[in-house]
Amino acid sequence: MTKMIYPGQTIGIIGGGQLGRMMAVAAKEAGYKIAVLEPTMDSPCGQVADIRIVAAYDDEAALEELAEVSDVITYEFENIDYEGLNRLTQIAYVPQGAELVRITQNRVTEKAMIVKAGCPVAPYVVADTYEQLTAQIHEIGYPCIVKTARGGYDGKGQQLLKSADDLPLARGLFEHSQCIAEGFVPFTKEISVIVQRNGHGETYCLPVGENTHVNHILHETIVPARIEANTAALAEEAAMKIADYLQLVGTLAVEMFVLEDGSIVINECAPRPHNSGHYSIEACNISQFTQHIRAVCGWPLRKPKLWAPSIMVNVLGQHVVSLTNSISKYPDWSVHLYGKSEAKVNRKMGHVTIMTKDLNTTLKQIKESGIWPE
Repeated sequence: MTKMIYPGQTIGIIGGGQLGRMMAVAAKEAGYKIAVLEPTMDSPCGQVADIRIVAAYDDEAALEELAEVSDVITYEFENIDYEGLNRLTQIAYVPQGAELVRITQNRVTEKAMIVKAGCPVAPYVVADTYEQLTAQIHEIGYPCIVKTARGGYDGKGQQLLKSADDLPLARGLFEHSQCIAEGFVPFTKEISVIVQRNGHGETYCLPVGENTHVNHILHETIVPARIEANTAALAEEAAMKIADYLQLVGTLAVEMFVLEDGSIVINECAPRPHNSGHYSIEACNISQFTQHIRAVCGWPLRKPKLWAPSIMVNVLGQHVVSLTNSISKYPDWSVHLYGKSEAKVNRKMGHVTIMTKDLNTTLKQIKESGIWPE
């Protein structure tokens, strides 16, 4: 059952990071109050919330408290406790449900879901032990990537195997969980589609973003992605298929590879607003965060429109000082910093979005700024 949540009511958010903060800011524009459950006291979302519940994500008493003070509950990341979230759905209004988290927090169930939705994935095998991996790996060949089924992000929890000689490198991954081994896909680009859907089945995609990574961490998202129109159409169609199959409420980021012939292969999904959609705050007529709030609150969605080609650049710990020293030089840059107290190397501290008439000129300006040395 889809409920309408009205301004003045309270949205509960599990997770106090930057995604929760940007959700909260979008919600406050519409007059909502925010409650956040987060283990750390001075979290990015906690800084803008009305109610802060400082406790572990699987703390039953804390989840009950969140249910009591919230009219609707959402979450900002997928590696939360599924059992706790499932119990929460019995006592609170959680329109996204718990199944979406169960499926997407495990690479094995996620891959199976993508295939059932009728979308292409890289060839893969599932192994519970290192011995099972060695017995099956001939089915996908080399090079391949072995990933833990659970946990792991920004390149963590995975190992590239270039040949059989590298096999022992994957042994340690099985200490953490079951693993999946994926055949290497010779892709030309990485892209992502943010698809958003409300409880009435109304569904829209943000413009396709083209992503570049440095050390397995997203560095830049270029919008629109520099791909053929038919590839963009395939990408949006796949994202919509997956959203419909899941009966999605809220947001799903679908990451994909583009092959030489313009076809696509789905890599993975995240059931929340995504780093590659941050550009939408300035560059679209509706941001991924505002659309997410609309979706979970039962509002009608808005068809996204891109105002201008744009580039989003991540600001990691090592970039903060150079960026803040350079603010006066770049009046056209929209600077977002997330309120994190400690700027650690490779920690996501913020992002910059630049709307432009010429992507190549702006890409050159970003490189020449010296803020993001290669």
